[in-house]
Amino acid sequence: MPAMQIERLLHSQGFGSRKECRALIRAGHVSVAGVPCEDPFADFEAGSTDGAPGIEFSVGDQSWRYRAEAYLVLHKPAGYECSLKPTFHPSVFKLLPPQMLLRGVQCIGRLDQDTTGLLLFSDNGQFIHHWSSGKKRTPKVYEVTLKHEVTTELIAALLAGVQMHDEPAPVAATACVQTGTHNLQLTLCEGKYHQVKRMIGAASNRVEALHRSRVGGLELDPQLAPGQWRWLEKDDLDRLYDHA
Repeated sequence: MPAMQIERLLHSQGFGSRKECRALIRAGHVSVAGVPCEDPFADFEAGSTDGAPGIEFSVGDQSWRYRAEAYLVLHKPAGYECSLKPTFHPSVFKLLPPQMLLRGVQCIGRLDQDTTGLLLFSDNGQFIHHWSSGKKRTPKVYEVTLKHEVTTELIAALLAGVQMHDEPAPVAATACVQTGTHNLQLTLCEGKYHQVKRMIGAASNRVEALHRSRVGGLELDPQLAPGQWRWLEKDDLDRLYDHA
C-alpha cells in the first residue's frame, strides 16, 4: 500500500475530520509505532489492504492498528436496538467505540432488542450487501427457548415448512435439533422479518428466549461476553465464508 499522511490515516480510522485530526497531531496526542508525531503531513506505510491490521498508532491513551476496512463481531446483549436511531432502547452502536460510527460502520442484518448473540459490523459496502442478502442463503444458527415442550410434531413441522402470515408459501428450517425439553437449535437460510418467532408461532409454540450462535461458518466466540466486541481477523473471515 502507498504511504499515507498521518492526518489522512487518522481520518480514515474515524478519529474526526481532517482538521480535527491535524489538531490532535499538532497538540502532541499522536504516536506512530511508539514514536510521537507532531507533523500531520508525515508519511507512513499504513499496512495491509486485505483485512489484516497494519501500522500501530495511538491517540492519547488509545492504542490502535490501522485497518483499511472494518470487520467486527459483537456479542449483542438483550435490551439494545440494531438501529442508529433507536425507538425504545439504546442503540447497539453505543457498545462500540465512537470511531466506528464516524468511519461509517453498519450492522449487518438485525436482531430484535430481546434477541442476543452474534452480530456483524462493517464499513465495506460489498461485504454488508453479501451478508445481508437473503438470496445468498447464508445459514444462521439460533438457540431457541420455547414456552411449551418440544415435540416430534413440532420438529417435523419446522423441517417440512410452516405457513406464516403474509408469506406466499410455507417456510422450512434447514436443520432443527432438540437440545432440551424446551430448547431447539434452529438453522435458517432466509432473512425474513421476525422469522424464528413467526415460524415457532405458526407451529403452535412460542419463543421465550432467542440467541444467534453462528452466521455462515463463524461461531460466536465463547470468550466474548455480552456487550463485548472484537475485530474479525483473516481466519475469522475465512471461517465465515466456509459454510458449504
